Amino acid sequence: MSEGVAARPVCESQSERSEIIFPSDANAIGNLFGGRLMQFIDLVGAMAASRHARAYTVTASMDHLDFVAPVKVGDLLILRSSVNRAWRTSMEVGVKAMVEDVRNGGGFRQVASAYLTFVAVDATGKSIEVPQVIPETDHQKRRYEDAGRRREMRSGEVQRRKDIRATLPLEWHV
Repeated sequence: MSEGVAARPVCESQSERSEIIFPSDANAIGNLFGGRLMQFIDLVGAMAASRHARAYTVTASMDHLDFVAPVKVGDLLILRSSVNRAWRTSMEVGVKAMVEDVRNGGGFRQVASAYLTFVAVDATGKSIEVPQVIPETDHQKRRYEDAGRRREMRSGEVQRRKDIRATLPLEWHV
């Protein structure tokens, strides 16, 4: 880590995005398309990553995406994101998606959650160093530790896929 990249607390990069769900966002039975929800998750995740890095960021991966409940046409979708942990050039961002019950006095129900990895890049697309994360609350500290465990699991999975590809005929490689 270079001396010029100062660590930043989680609260400096937390982001929120709201969307009203319209018929053009939904499938034939009136539920939000999963791919559209993934797009919203990616966007709010990028907001937190870019705020933390104070740089351009690109999505490296999205994992542990859990669709918990449907989002209906007319719902107010609220997405919240925060950087859980940073390494040299990458960051894990957690995103929670909820529907706010605006017609019945408030309240939220969770509809999805995901973890994404973003990499900070310069204007040419070359990766750059990012600040470390300073977790302040017990919740943020738990998320910080959990992010380290998820990174270890992802690293093992990447190596496993490389090993499998090495045994496949060339035309099967993706």
